[in-house]
Amino acid sequence: MPISISIVIPVFRSAPTLRELHRRLVATLESLDPAFELIFVEDCGGDDSWQVIQEIADNDSRVRGIQLSRNFGQHNALLCGIRVAQGEIVVTLDDDLQNPPEEIPKLLGKLREGYDVVYGSPITQTHGLLRNLASRITKLALQASMGAETANKVSAFRVFRTQLRDAFTDFRNPTVSIDVLLTWGTRRFAAVAVRQDVRTSGTSGYTLRMLVNHAFNMMTGFSTLPLQLASVLGLIFGALGFLFMAYVVGRYMVEGSTVPGFPFLASIIAIFSGVQLLALGIFGEYLARMHLRSMERPQYVLHAVTKKLNELK
Repeated sequence: MPISISIVIPVFRSAPTLRELHRRLVATLESLDPAFELIFVEDCGGDDSWQVIQEIADNDSRVRGIQLSRNFGQHNALLCGIRVAQGEIVVTLDDDLQNPPEEIPKLLGKLREGYDVVYGSPITQTHGLLRNLASRITKLALQASMGAETANKVSAFRVFRTQLRDAFTDFRNPTVSIDVLLTWGTRRFAAVAVRQDVRTSGTSGYTLRMLVNHAFNMMTGFSTLPLQLASVLGLIFGALGFLFMAYVVGRYMVEGSTVPGFPFLASIIAIFSGVQLLALGIFGEYLARMHLRSMERPQYVLHAVTKKLNELK
């Protein structure tokens, strides 16, 4: 029987929740469509998650497990699972039970209205203040690629048509953002309000620093906005410098004296120097990404699978 729905779950230090997640997913999906598969991608978290996945796969033929050779990151693990998915529709969700499997029918219902990607947007955020702030920064970075309205509703709980992956089949950049890659294949995005439960086990693998770094990676890896910003800053401060020079020359011609105040002059020089260094830093970041791309560093490397590789495409 052809597979209709593929559930892709990146796993990182979530051994205590995996059995319950599997139970709830199966209960939900069996009532929707019996032709489904569950793909757990273990991102080398160092706990017993892989052993639990192997146990679940041994008892359920619909479960496929993939273990990466080291920690590559959530989006890289997702890309790995998406590339081996066999269903017509892919559903992604977190491994910590904060995305309730019982809400999947809402996303699928919206998808049937003609959209290609549907996000489950939390009714209320259950993270702390700093985590919510970092998530907001990430969504701001996404706006350049997705548009403000869609970016504000992005979450790890998403449903999309598998055919969209054809748009990024040849993507080889080690920096991955699934949400940006999906924009390469469609502009038909939607979102539905879903419940978000409180995490009952473990702590989030995303720190404030990691989320900010992810936002910066998206801005420099998938957008030229920072380069444009550097150009705008250069124009603004160049104009200010010209006005300051005109003021100095005008005062000398009118009053016959120069402008006093070494601290003021030193401040101007410091500001201009800072802007120049900022622009150089942005250029350097893009050059670094070109260097990493030229090395063809892999996005992920498989360490073990619970099924034969030919079964995983």
